[in-house]
Amino acid sequence: MTGAEEILSSLDKAKTQWYHFKTIVIAGMGFFTDAYDLFCISTVTRLLGRLYYYDPLSGKPGVLPPNVSAAVNGVALCGTLVGQLLFGWLGDKLGRKRVYGWTLLLMILTSLASGMSFGHSAKAVMSTLCFFRFWLGVGIGGDYPLSATIMSEYANKKTRGAFIAAVFGMQGMGILGGATCSIVISSMFRSALNSPSFVVNQIASTPPQADFVWRIVLALGAFPAALTFYYRMKMPETARYTALVAKNNKQAALDMGRVLQVDFTGVIDVTTAVNGGVAGPDYGLWSRQFVKQHGAQLLGCASTWFLLDIAFYSQNLFQKDIFSAIGWLPAAKTMSALEEVFRVSRAQALIALVSTVPGYWVTVALVDVIGRWVIQMIGFFFMTLFMFVLTFQYYTLRGTPCVDNPAQYCGGNHTAFLTLYALTFFFANFGPNVTTFIIPAELFPARLRSTCHGISAASGKAGAIVGAFGFLYAAQDQVEGKQDHGYPTGIGLKNSFLLLSVINAAGFFCTFLVPETKGRSLEDLSGENDAEQQRAPYNESYMDKNSIPE
Repeated sequence: MTGAEEILSSLDKAKTQWYHFKTIVIAGMGFFTDAYDLFCISTVTRLLGRLYYYDPLSGKPGVLPPNVSAAVNGVALCGTLVGQLLFGWLGDKLGRKRVYGWTLLLMILTSLASGMSFGHSAKAVMSTLCFFRFWLGVGIGGDYPLSATIMSEYANKKTRGAFIAAVFGMQGMGILGGATCSIVISSMFRSALNSPSFVVNQIASTPPQADFVWRIVLALGAFPAALTFYYRMKMPETARYTALVAKNNKQAALDMGRVLQVDFTGVIDVTTAVNGGVAGPDYGLWSRQFVKQHGAQLLGCASTWFLLDIAFYSQNLFQKDIFSAIGWLPAAKTMSALEEVFRVSRAQALIALVSTVPGYWVTVALVDVIGRWVIQMIGFFFMTLFMFVLTFQYYTLRGTPCVDNPAQYCGGNHTAFLTLYALTFFFANFGPNVTTFIIPAELFPARLRSTCHGISAASGKAGAIVGAFGFLYAAQDQVEGKQDHGYPTGIGLKNSFLLLSVINAAGFFCTFLVPETKGRSLEDLSGENDAEQQRAPYNESYMDKNSIPE
């Protein structure tokens, strides 16, 4: 075995240590911030409408126009797509460590700037908010390929899946954290201002001080990122990048020996180790050799993530009906602006607590037991099933508008309605939402790993844009006059759910394009082992035969 192979083999068999958990926290806090920043905007969107788009002649609380709402909610997703491609490529060209701090610094600065969006008119505030949230999205996007790649390259092969899943699982905590911050801040302002409901006093229901609420919520996204910035900057480059891409075995051994307490004495002479990584093919991303060896895998990773995010981000289609049906969200007229922020945030926090967060951490517990491929198939299967049920039972479960209060729904089966909604989120997260993040970080050669993960993730964000906004328009009522104000007619909820069922089923079948990666070394999966190792069967006896002497 070459020096690089000895180093990487040692990493694969290294015991789980404190530095592994430290890396999970450092990378995971980035994802906490990612989710906080992406999802906290939904807790204050209605407040923005009341503050900047109230029309006294309408007799209704202000709401964001469809184009403004799409921009405010979607511009960060567009930035994320750009960041995934850009920083994924930079992670391979310049090294993971060199650009890892850039993404966090960008998130810190743009989170603060989003809260300070300037201007007095609605157009000025929304324009500056969208500008800063686009660049916030670029930073968030960069975190996807870099965090996944760094964690996969630090981890041992036995627990690699759980470690990568734990990093991504912090996204659930970020969603919960964003909703909790909105609850706390809106409660503090409600207690201090005691504003009446809209029906009692239209003007006083939205006090000018409420403008600080959304700004504080958005700006607080900088805090968790700032906590780990120093530690990101102090992280060494991953041994796999140093040995296989930079081809510096000596530095790889020294770095890993320092942070993982792996003793390379007797394995490689770190004082005289010559440069040179594992001998392997040098084909590029657009070469025939890459297409032959990894083309189907990249297609599988990109397509499943694209299809998953269409379904995942479209679940806001029936969120309003769910919350209204079970009484979590009364009619807007009956609430003040701050009470509405509180109730929307509370509903989002409860859904995250009972379905989103558990789904992530069940995956962490089982991903190295039953495998990524199986979990992804299970998730897509149940998401397809639940969407089919919604296609034919949605209105039966929801009920019909109450005669005395059309904003509420009477009849139906609200318990089953809420349970179905929660289970859809659970199996998205105990399923493809996590595994589509893990698998691209394991399949590809080190020199292309970050780029390929970025391409897969960007495909997902393209799906998110389709799901969040394409289906928002598609799900509008087919009958003119019954659609939401400002929207054109669509294909209706029933047809939308039927289409989403087909999309989930397509994700199920596209999963056959990706292999199971559980328990295998990154070099074996990517084909970076030498010819003799690639011909040998991958089993424990082979690993024992090539184990490092103690």
